[in-house]
Amino acid sequence: MAKIHASAAQALHDLLADGQTIAVGGFGLSGIPADLIDAVRDSGAKDLTIVSNNMGVDGKGLGVLIEAGQVRKVIASYVGENKLFAEQYLAGKLEVEFTPQGTLAERLRAGGAGIPAFYTRTGVGTLVAEGKPLKEFDGVTYVRERAITADVALVHAHTADTDGNLIYRYTARNFNPVVATAGAVTVAEAEVIVQPGELNPNHIVTPGVYVQRLVQATNRVKDIEQRTVRQRLEAAAV
Repeated sequence: MAKIHASAAQALHDLLADGQTIAVGGFGLSGIPADLIDAVRDSGAKDLTIVSNNMGVDGKGLGVLIEAGQVRKVIASYVGENKLFAEQYLAGKLEVEFTPQGTLAERLRAGGAGIPAFYTRTGVGTLVAEGKPLKEFDGVTYVRERAITADVALVHAHTADTDGNLIYRYTARNFNPVVATAGAVTVAEAEVIVQPGELNPNHIVTPGVYVQRLVQATNRVKDIEQRTVRQRLEAAAV
């Protein structure tokens, strides 16, 4: 029970500082720790480096940190849904380190595993590899990528127990597991929190040893970045 905090703000109040690196789980708006992101915004911490697959959309997800002017640098694989992000980047207000999606996932996983660097073929011969060491293995050239660790990691889970063991639901099991291992301190929000022993050990994705703090997620609408629908046949016939 020592890991449980009454709110996202309380869970983060003594963790955040200017200039930190914060890794955030989620993919677009799916599986994002929305309460914790809002708490970061409300903290006023600035000059942050955000590590995430992308930066949400304007006014939602990590987009709220962009709007608040709290982000100095972003390490991400995709940012195409956020117009303000593009404006700040083109104006020189925001530093961006683009990383191929699989490489980003592995950089976080490596950071959590204590592996300082690794070699991959992805990005060889492109701008991604500029300035990075290259090495040949079995006649194939690879680029060395550094692992990522964060001062604070923020994740969203569907179910947790009070020991911090986490289970993710469907698409929300995206970057959350690797982000959870990469933080010096990991804070999780969960939709359902149960007592120890109530989770099937075979279903646990993130062991509680990686999670230092836990908060009950608020019940909120789960936003969708883009909704594409077709016209109903009966409506078209009218």
